[in-house]
Amino acid sequence: MSLAGNVALVTGGGRGIGRAVALALGRAGADVAVAARSPAQIDAVAAEIRQSGRRAVAIPCDVGERRDVERLVKTVETELGPPEILVNSAGVAASAKFVETDDDLWERHLRVNLTGTFYVCRAVVPGMIQRRGGRIINIASTSGKVPYLYVAAYCASKHGVVGLTRAMALELARYGITVNAICPGWVQTELTDQTVENIVARTGMAPEDAVKTLAQMSPQNRLIQPEEIATLALLLASRDAYGINGQAIN
Repeated sequence: MSLAGNVALVTGGGRGIGRAVALALGRAGADVAVAARSPAQIDAVAAEIRQSGRRAVAIPCDVGERRDVERLVKTVETELGPPEILVNSAGVAASAKFVETDDDLWERHLRVNLTGTFYVCRAVVPGMIQRRGGRIINIASTSGKVPYLYVAAYCASKHGVVGLTRAMALELARYGITVNAICPGWVQTELTDQTVENIVARTGMAPEDAVKTLAQMSPQNRLIQPEEIATLALLLASRDAYGINGQAIN
């Protein structure tokens, strides 16, 4: 699945899933723009991609800010060329009982997870339409399909990402653009580490028992590794996946 000659943009690319996806795309031959709110982390990822012989640029960006996103896409076009592959991996995840979900927590999840995905897609899609092709991969979650306790804001935002994915896929198919979502369960990332810390703080449970509780939510009784998601993203970004569109893949 060679992506030689393609330009990819990965948001949330400084750590976790986004980092794994950005590195995988680079290894497959793509030139990669890595965006996130953490300059040091995205600089490190871009440097690692350049070591493999591909071009890479690190661009600080808050996807929840429309002007930030517009500047991001213009910078990618100037530095690498128009993005043909977009991976929306930027996201936040925090837990609270529904009655304790305040305005800030609610709005932060919707702004970053859903509106941020919308902003980046809206900035990139016109160029894809003009070139009659493109691959958009949104990192959603199994909580975009089924509910989980104490994460109402997160569930709502990820359900929105799945709905946006399906609507875009239907509308953009005529232009040779595919739009798909990846829906992981619990992944071994810093966000999950924060969830474990929260469980320990609220329940007094030992950290290893908290991890085991999360792992047991999967039939495989384990946490998913970011590299597994990157492998699927690589497939969806490839020419071989042209017939896969509008899917939300667990």
